[in-house]
Amino acid sequence: MTNELPAGFIYVSDVVLDIIEDIKYYSSDNFLGVRVEGYESPRAVSTISAAKALQKATSQLKKDGYSLKIFDAYRPKRAVDHFLRWVNDLEDTKTKAIFYPDIKKDQLIKNGYIGPNSRHSSGSAFDVTLVNRMTGQELDMGTVFDFFGQKSHHGTHLITSEQTQNRHILKRAMVENGFQAIKEEWWHYQLEDEPYPLTAFNFIVK
Repeated sequence: MTNELPAGFIYVSDVVLDIIEDIKYYSSDNFLGVRVEGYESPRAVSTISAAKALQKATSQLKKDGYSLKIFDAYRPKRAVDHFLRWVNDLEDTKTKAIFYPDIKKDQLIKNGYIGPNSRHSSGSAFDVTLVNRMTGQELDMGTVFDFFGQKSHHGTHLITSEQTQNRHILKRAMVENGFQAIKEEWWHYQLEDEPYPLTAFNFIVK
């Protein structure tokens, strides 16, 4: 049974039928090390327009032998608030070795990795990676999802040529189908013509 969503929103898998969902903030496999507030189901939610654009990107990638995997989509404002509480708890560093080995936790806000607002909360942004359709394996992008550091940036020279090429394949498909990249995160794409750019929704993902 599908839970009712606000007008203009949809479960991504209802539009992108072969999408792979690995919603990191529903699990403890994320930089907080715990399930994040606002995620009561491991399902990706987005605006209808964003999901339709993602379907186009998925169809393009499928021709080249790739699938898309979603790590995050719509993100409730209460989840962003959870991030802020975490980053201000300087005693909690259990995930440092994996997600921010080269930066002090008290520098994450200053360096722009954590902030009070997220484009995800307007419902038209996705965190994604590529999967080889033949092997089922994720492509090597050079870092884990949500790695805080220069290695996550587009154009970095700290990764291999193969990792750079994998990022380019993902970026090309997303940009050609209406999404914008941001410099700091190889996984993040937001719809250029999003319907609610000034709204931070707070409904729970169920």
